Amino acid sequence: MLLARALRAAAAAVRPAPPSSRALSFLPPRALPQPPVPARSLWQRSDGGGWRAALLRPRRDSAGGASCGCGGLHTDGDKAFAQFLTDEIKEERKIQKHKALPKVSGGWELEVHGTEARLLRRVAGEKITVTFNINNSIPPAVDDEGPEEQKPDEQEEEPDITSTPNFVVEVVKDDTKQTLVLDCHYPEDEVGHEGEEESDIFTIREVSFQPTGESDWKDTNYTLNTESLDWALYDHLMDFLADRGVDNTFADELIELSTALEHQEYIKFLEDLKSFVKCQ
Repeated sequence: MLLARALRAAAAAVRPAPPSSRALSFLPPRALPQPPVPARSLWQRSDGGGWRAALLRPRRDSAGGASCGCGGLHTDGDKAFAQFLTDEIKEERKIQKHKALPKVSGGWELEVHGTEARLLRRVAGEKITVTFNINNSIPPAVDDEGPEEQKPDEQEEEPDITSTPNFVVEVVKDDTKQTLVLDCHYPEDEVGHEGEEESDIFTIREVSFQPTGESDWKDTNYTLNTESLDWALYDHLMDFLADRGVDNTFADELIELSTALEHQEYIKFLEDLKSFVKCQ
């Protein structure tokens, strides 16, 4: 019995003691390889703009294009677009009929504010104003159904583009607080009555009274729609305009003026678009 105890004590003295849990808590964690951090290098290369800005900034040697310092992107497509606009502007200038806006006969004074034009005329104590806007004034092109085959020499030339805007006529009499407003437009087909020698190339669509001197018209004022109007009353309204210089001759000259203004603004738009694409 004493001999067995002595042998177990000797074996215990030789076996190393296991480390305690407290000693395990102070052991360093297992070292794992850390991945590289690209954000730091991108931040350093982004001139303070952050790693996101560095990722989005195009490289000068990339196929997508490069910036000229304006902050915009320039691609091969942009170059082709700018060249196309340059050629288009040249062609439009070749076919431009009026370098300056044509005048309207009858003593009308012209005021232009961008795409809006205003014609003014005074007659015996009355002020007549005609206002129109060239935006959306080009009628859509209509293709004829079932076109017949034509020989190359017999091909018809493309028709000239004309601007036929809606226009508003305002008639103000001195010492009155009301303005007679007539909303006019160019119909697709000439409007006329049977037996008339000449058809009217424009029509009156609506008639109303509005307060004189106010820019905002009231929707609560009664508006007369001419679609269901008696023809005799309609004819008197057309004669009323003709007596004040708004007749077929005026309507023809307004189309010429509007077409010239629309073409002028179109060329200006192409030039602005070219400058925007080229970042000039």
